[in-house]
Amino acid sequence: MNFFYPKDNLVALHFKYDQARRRFVEWAQNEIAVVPDFHKRILFSDEAHFWLNGYVNKQNCRIGSEANPQVYVETTLHQEKLTV
Repeated sequence: MNFFYPKDNLVALHFKYDQARRRFVEWAQNEIAVVPDFHKRILFSDEAHFWLNGYVNKQNCRIGSEANPQVYVETTLHQEKLTV
């Protein structure tokens, strides 16, 4: 018997965005050094799950792109993730 399963959408972390990510982290660290409870002043409108292997939940995330970023990748059943 055959079953159909939804494919996984993955977004690669490209090198060209490394500096932007680093600038954001440095900015956040500087803000925390100045205002120790800075992280408590951030308003999150909804929870988000971040999978440690880079998986993006396609139901909660829409990606705009000129090219189709979808790929087929085998994944484990229960992936490690962080919920914030």
